[in-house]
Amino acid sequence: MSDTPANQLSLDEQVAWLMQGTEFGDEELARNMARELRERLAEGRPLRVYCGFDPRTSDLHLGHTIPMRKLRQFQELGHEVTFVIGDYTSLLGDPSDKDKLRPMLSEAEVASNAQTYAQQAFRILDPDRTHIRRNSEWLSKLSLLDVIKLAQNFTVQQFMSRENFALRLEKGDPIYLHETLYALMQGYDAVMLQADVQVGGTDQLFNILTAGRKLQEVFGLRPQIGIFLKILPGTDGVAKMSKSLGNHIPITATPQDMYGKVMSIPDSAIIPYFELATRYTPARIAEVKRRLAEGVNPRDIKMELAREIVAIFHGDAAAQQAEAEFVQVFQKRGLPEEMPVLNVTSPITVVDAMLVLNFASSKSDAKRLIAGGGVYLDGRAVKDPNEMLNPPQVLQVGKRRFARLERA
Repeated sequence: MSDTPANQLSLDEQVAWLMQGTEFGDEELARNMARELRERLAEGRPLRVYCGFDPRTSDLHLGHTIPMRKLRQFQELGHEVTFVIGDYTSLLGDPSDKDKLRPMLSEAEVASNAQTYAQQAFRILDPDRTHIRRNSEWLSKLSLLDVIKLAQNFTVQQFMSRENFALRLEKGDPIYLHETLYALMQGYDAVMLQADVQVGGTDQLFNILTAGRKLQEVFGLRPQIGIFLKILPGTDGVAKMSKSLGNHIPITATPQDMYGKVMSIPDSAIIPYFELATRYTPARIAEVKRRLAEGVNPRDIKMELAREIVAIFHGDAAAQQAEAEFVQVFQKRGLPEEMPVLNVTSPITVVDAMLVLNFASSKSDAKRLIAGGGVYLDGRAVKDPNEMLNPPQVLQVGKRRFARLERA
């Protein structure tokens, strides 16, 4: 994690570590949250920290693990961490980061997805120091009158001022009444857990601060601190990591695949990845920034990053092996580290892949290139235009066109 054990960090160092990778959108709010966090840490007791995860998918990628990484930091400092599976809120669906109605899942879909969530989360979290709760434990017991009493603490104007709702209202898109209930449900989670700290993405400002802190005060509790994390960019370095965009890094990926995907990120994404997806403290990240500023090859820094991320999920030995294979395949063969990625979801031939990647203008053009000996898979000349891809592989067409083929 760092050269200094977590339990030996000063109070200021603890605050800096826990605030690393955060984004509040307002400097005064950031200062207030840091001040409140420092005050509670100074009490010298384990804080009650939680994050809720709605199991709307069964496969997690690196972007999903960013709040888990923050929970792990709290664990390293001796605090009480609760991993909340939002099996009840998932039935509704959080509208916070959506500009349109989010489809509702069935109970069967939620239950199926939830089965794998905790197991995958323990690749980051310490299972011996993690409480697993499902918010159906308390939300399913609320009566209609209970919900009305929760709702009376908020105005319609508060909900309509939310950016995503305001945009939909401006466009004339419908906003359904049930969508306003999600914030109340999440706020009630904080009440039932008597949370000191709630971790979430930047899209959770309303749910955590407006709803959560308000309801805690209504129930006579000390309002929680919000820790809001930046969004991890995908392997393109621009858009939010997403399976649908094909720029994701599955946490179940093989060490070699994971290492290669991290090496494919642009240099501009190196520091955000260190801040959000590694065990590095602010002091170590400052050292990384210093080395980059002094002209150290970003490739070497990126290899350090890839080695760290693979080690988190697969262990040090697997990370070292993945690095050795990467060096053998890419550096010793003179292959570029940054290249487009084609996620292969179904059987596909070399010719079809060339067309998808725009490496050929037509099937006949692709076959001509193959016949001329200008197409390679992992350095081997392709002879059969009907050869099926078997990712992970590197496709090369001519001297300058390369693509990384991955199994989606």
